[in-house]
Amino acid sequence: MGTDLTEVKIVVPGNQSMVSLLGKEDRFLRKVENEFECRIVARGNEIGIRGTQRETEVCTTLFEELIELLEEGLVITDENLTMAISMVKSGKEIKPAEVFKEAVLTARGKIIRPKTVGQKRYVELMRKATIVFSIGPAGTGKTYLALANAVQSLLDKKVNRLILTRPVVEAGEKLGFLPGDLYQKVDPYLRPLYDALYEMLGAEHFHRMMDRGTIEVVPLAFMRGRTLNDSFIILDEAQNTSPEQMKMFLTRLGFGSRAVITGDITQVDLPREKKSGLILVQEILFEISGVEFVYLDANDVVRHKIVQQIVEAYKEYDTQKTNGDTE
Repeated sequence: MGTDLTEVKIVVPGNQSMVSLLGKEDRFLRKVENEFECRIVARGNEIGIRGTQRETEVCTTLFEELIELLEEGLVITDENLTMAISMVKSGKEIKPAEVFKEAVLTARGKIIRPKTVGQKRYVELMRKATIVFSIGPAGTGKTYLALANAVQSLLDKKVNRLILTRPVVEAGEKLGFLPGDLYQKVDPYLRPLYDALYEMLGAEHFHRMMDRGTIEVVPLAFMRGRTLNDSFIILDEAQNTSPEQMKMFLTRLGFGSRAVITGDITQVDLPREKKSGLILVQEILFEISGVEFVYLDANDVVRHKIVQQIVEAYKEYDTQKTNGDTE
């Protein structure tokens, strides 16, 4: 650690429980110690941090942010502590408290919030832009946050309808050979959207809204020929659209409507000879006012930490392969 050591004392407000800050049996404290080259000692309502100046400053910032979260009435968890550590270590100007305090949806006693800097920017863009393209790997909250934003807009009566759609890419089986009517055939493709809406609205409320036509969950092919006014429209898995399908979808937008398009351009399931509409649209619409692109990456993955490592490993492999092909 070297001889140039700094010591800082943080006084925790008396209205806050040290257990809430440090975790049961100090498990949060131990987690922080494992991430920083500092000695951390908690006595009474004081936390002493001793280490190199840089490590001490970053560790101090972390505890100050965690205390602010508690002051705002939020609960510290293993998940948001991990994300907070990552944020303060990154050195970015935006702090964890700014990210975690942002509420996207409040429903059924649950508040859905962004958990990373990238997710916070995504949420902000959805609130101000007419069309937002969210591009990034699995686990970055692309679809979930879009749904949460859409449901809140619906509950606040900012829009009259919520329309969710996905392209149906036939992987090995033709739809005509699958059992059931059309909706039963496409149900497996749309099931992840149903699951998220069940969680946000409750199954009974969701089905009532479906029966009234307030919420529609339809395959992309059903969008042709429609003009959608006063609606929040989400196109999910957009990497599997053709350029023609993407154009068709974007031109459905009517008055008072907003759209969010999500996808992972590294996971295209189209035949090799077909170009992804999500890849092409980045070259066409990037200068249009009211259209925004947000790119999420491994830093925004909020699943198990190993998922971040998997995303990075595949990204590195693809980069090496691309470089090898061009040499």
